[in-house]
Amino acid sequence: MNNKYIFYLILLIFNSYVLNSQILKNLTSSYESYSAYYLNDSKTGDFSYDDKFRSNNYLNFKSRTGKYWNFELQIESYLPTSLLNYSPNFKDTGISTFKVEYNKKDLNILFGNFYEQFGSGMILRSWEDRSLGINNSLRGLNVKYRLNDEINFTTLVGNQKKGFKYSKGFIVGFDSEFDISKFLKNNSTILLGLSYVGRNDQKTKSDYYDAMTNLFSARIDYSSSFFYSNLELVNKSKNPIIIFGGVSDTFIKEGSSILLNSGFFKDGLGLDFTFRRLENMPLFSERIAAGNIYNESIVNYLPALTKQHDYSLANLYVYAAQPNVSFQSDNLTKVGEIGIQTDLYYFIEQETLLGGKYGTSIAINASLWNNIDGTFDFSNQNYDTDLFSFGEKYFSETSLEIRKKWSEKFENIFLLANQYYNKRLVEETTGEVNTNVLVLENTYKINDNKSLRLELQHLSTKDDTKNWSAFGLEYNISYAVSLYITDMYNYQNPVEENKIHYYNFGGSYSKGINRYTVNYGRQRGGLVCTGGICRYVPESTGLSFSITTSF
Repeated sequence: MNNKYIFYLILLIFNSYVLNSQILKNLTSSYESYSAYYLNDSKTGDFSYDDKFRSNNYLNFKSRTGKYWNFELQIESYLPTSLLNYSPNFKDTGISTFKVEYNKKDLNILFGNFYEQFGSGMILRSWEDRSLGINNSLRGLNVKYRLNDEINFTTLVGNQKKGFKYSKGFIVGFDSEFDISKFLKNNSTILLGLSYVGRNDQKTKSDYYDAMTNLFSARIDYSSSFFYSNLELVNKSKNPIIIFGGVSDTFIKEGSSILLNSGFFKDGLGLDFTFRRLENMPLFSERIAAGNIYNESIVNYLPALTKQHDYSLANLYVYAAQPNVSFQSDNLTKVGEIGIQTDLYYFIEQETLLGGKYGTSIAINASLWNNIDGTFDFSNQNYDTDLFSFGEKYFSETSLEIRKKWSEKFENIFLLANQYYNKRLVEETTGEVNTNVLVLENTYKINDNKSLRLELQHLSTKDDTKNWSAFGLEYNISYAVSLYITDMYNYQNPVEENKIHYYNFGGSYSKGINRYTVNYGRQRGGLVCTGGICRYVPESTGLSFSITTSF
């Protein structure tokens, strides 16, 4: 949006008598800024871009007017340009979000930009994650109605956001949820859900497939005082496959997904089990956007279902979900993923032999993700899959985590993880990697305000770039001030010039709702993931700083 229109809009807001008396009276706002100054570095490469200084800025206003009306306005600025590897659609300054919401009793009507999720998100999830550069909100109309606290309906229509632009295609959706718990004679809860999402892509048209792609899902959720289980099934109508960046007129297939999650928790013991099968399940508001490195125009939410680690070396060979159909060669064909993840938790009680004075927490995680097996015809671009057959392995991991408090001042975390990563299938390059990761995190509480944390890591492998080591030292001077230094070192890399120290040091200062951070160091190139969704970042060196505040 042109800057002059933004100026006129802000001028209108601050000079309108009605808005001054109603909106400004209940106005809340927040501001976030993430900036970096990139430097040339003989190890991570010369910074050849014109703009060494880059900045992402987000200014948000929210207001409630009267009993029923809510307003929201978000202005974003990417000047002189956005941070590295954010979509080129994030540029200049403009209005990112504007919405008007009417909420009365059981009816909610929203016009403008909105976020929404149906079920687990396998057919629809719009959300914002600034660290990943994702904001795929819908601009249009969203209506919700609740009947007797037992039936919920949602209907929507809109175009999807991509930077300050919007998709040519549009999304329509309907979701219903029924609470039938009252028919049970206990305190259990059971919910039934039915959903529909349609994607009409106006940008790519053909006589070989329909303009509208339809997704239908059914789900059931059950929970009691100690047990839960949910099952969701999705069917996706025929949609063309993307081949080498283009939309195929001959390779057209349906998609489907199955998600089962169950678990229980009782007397310090907990178990969570997940099974998921995805076949040709990606959905983009514009077909041609499939596979873009910015996660732009993605309609549904298909995260990797593996343990989300807090440690850098455990995330060195990070798995990203594989819902796509890809026919790269006769011996590299994949149509999705099938796999499981299991978490077992146990708390050893206090004042026992293994629990000690403060008790001990043990967590075991195991995950296995494979290609779907079937019959693949590379020459004729066709396949026929088996429903529950596991093909070649993408990724597997088994980990043990022990958390132990030894005294009022000292506690530590021990993590051991064994991983398998198939680079040939996941990255469509070459090689397989088997790793063992060992982490020891120690925290010493000096007094009520001060603490010291030391993190030691090691990754051992005979494959790829061989062994890595890492450490982190954090000193919390007070509740407000924290300093840290970290380093990752590929000390056994076969190529001598690639033995790089990825060091970082910096700190943060917090006061009330304000937080300021500064960091100097090197960024290792590769995938950065949040909540199972990943984006690629290039290697770089520089100074970065951020501001987060509300007023």
